[in-house]
Amino acid sequence: MTLRRLMLLLPLGLLLAGSFCQTVAGKDALPGPLASVGIDQKLDAQVPLDAEFVDDTGRAVALQEYFGTKPVVLSLVYFECPMLCKMVNDGLVRCLRAMKLEPGKDFQLLSVSFNSAEGPRLASDRKKEYVRRYNRAGADKGWHYLTGKEPAIEALTAAVGFRYKLDEETRQFAHSSTLIVLTPEGRVSRYFPGVEYAPRDLRLGLVEASKGKIGEVVDHVLLFCFNYDPATGKYGLAIMRLLRVAGILTVLIMAAGISRLRRQERQSATSQGNGAERDTGMSDES
Repeated sequence: MTLRRLMLLLPLGLLLAGSFCQTVAGKDALPGPLASVGIDQKLDAQVPLDAEFVDDTGRAVALQEYFGTKPVVLSLVYFECPMLCKMVNDGLVRCLRAMKLEPGKDFQLLSVSFNSAEGPRLASDRKKEYVRRYNRAGADKGWHYLTGKEPAIEALTAAVGFRYKLDEETRQFAHSSTLIVLTPEGRVSRYFPGVEYAPRDLRLGLVEASKGKIGEVVDHVLLFCFNYDPATGKYGLAIMRLLRVAGILTVLIMAAGISRLRRQERQSATSQGNGAERDTGMSDES
């Protein structure tokens, strides 16, 4: 990697590290303009379903059109972003291609621009690019690219705790990166920060947000064994839950063993009693 590329990536690294520290510690970790950039996790917060946007065909839509029956994955980006948003979209495509769950069939996917200067033509171009790269039939019906005016954008980003800032000199936005899983009712369920997303984590987040209405049996078993950690945005082993299960299994195995031993003792005693009766009968006949 050249020095030039390292210098380009340095601000991104500082921004991501800063947003992580803000999320975990709950306070600003970066000075100046970047202090107002980050992600405040608002689990169970309600998104404004009446907020109006424009889809990639130019049609006016309310957010509620994408809710009601399926969970939703929300990606907040802007379509002319020179670096970070591209990394978010690239990571999202890689994650989606590794998953069996599909947008449109199992969940809705919203890529919403927080730049009010962008419009449906640009949204359409980006949608065509990433739907083509995802390369799965029917994806265009479940992956929606939206643009909107400032009031709707502010209402949505404030509801999910997504803080960003426009640099007046470069006319580019300083922002963090995350995927947000929403329930079918429009409540914030899970955050997955960064630019690389583990397919297992996103799948479990969607299954959990759907209240078990999507996914396979193995997903529900995994949800029993794994807990979501808001600090890391990942699912980890639920140690205490597993220990409780192990304890219950141990008790059941011991109970089954004791029951079997008692049954064997009763059978042995019965056999010995029958043998003694036969011996007594034979003595009497003699």
